[in-house]
Amino acid sequence: MSNDAPYSNLSPETVLDAIEALGVLCDGRVLALNSYENRVYQVGIEDADPLIAKFYRPKRWSDAAILEEHAFALELSAQEIPVVSPLIRGGSSLHVHRDFRYAVFPRRGGRWPELGTREDREWVGRFLGRIHAVGRAAAFRARGSLDVQQLGRDARDYVLDGDWMPDYLAAKYEEVTDELLAEIEPRADGWGGARLGRILGDCHRGNILWTDAGPHFVDLDDCLSGPAIQDLWMLLSGDSQEMRRELTDLLKGYEQFALFDRSEIALIEPLRALRMIHYCAWLARRWHDPAFPKAFPWFAEPRYWEQHHRALQDQLAAVTAPPLEL
Repeated sequence: MSNDAPYSNLSPETVLDAIEALGVLCDGRVLALNSYENRVYQVGIEDADPLIAKFYRPKRWSDAAILEEHAFALELSAQEIPVVSPLIRGGSSLHVHRDFRYAVFPRRGGRWPELGTREDREWVGRFLGRIHAVGRAAAFRARGSLDVQQLGRDARDYVLDGDWMPDYLAAKYEEVTDELLAEIEPRADGWGGARLGRILGDCHRGNILWTDAGPHFVDLDDCLSGPAIQDLWMLLSGDSQEMRRELTDLLKGYEQFALFDRSEIALIEPLRALRMIHYCAWLARRWHDPAFPKAFPWFAEPRYWEQHHRALQDQLAAVTAPPLEL
């Protein structure tokens, strides 16, 4: 298995063999789903609903960290919180086939939520409050915590050490990220004293599916320890007035089940800036995986880096502006 092409040996036949190794008879249908960090497939099953198989990126997580993800999902499901948790086969949720670690999940359909109404936002807020209430009852040991150094300077330095951006932008990128990080680091030091708990970690709208029964959360791959606001701010959109309205609605549902420290609102723009910096480093670190140049061809274009530089300048202004007030 090559580090540059970690999934080169993961053929449809290997996927089917892995599922049938669990004692399930496949019908031969394999549909690749939208996923880049891992590889995820819908697999047809004889006389039963399809299963979802997730093949974990080699060397990203330890076995212990993956099992903590599974245990958290199962703990939430046991509390009747709508998350998609792994199926247990042969006494375990984590399996290995031809050096690939994988898990299987029930298929749960739905659509991405628009969160365009107060009722929808309150609904999602209630579920996040329930998730965080459970998350605060215990601690992760293997999955680590939201880390400013990793998301910020380590990510920035990785980008600068490569040849990703045009030479004429490198000095400007270094300057604006230096300014940003100088503003972010004191604001995010110890996350402002916020209480840390087990959280989803990457709670964007693409990880929520909506059905007539309401929302459910489909991917806990990035769960870690962190402040509650990390699972709330990515659901906000628009200008400050729109974000204020949306956050008010989310918290109206959230605070029915968990306390929220309003001082965490000041972390929204620093967290957004860290995500912007880290996202570029993520693409750079994965560029040798053939799936990434195909999916993100614009990453190698000067125009992208020019736009990214301007976005970082705008974000510097957002970080130094007064925080959102409800």
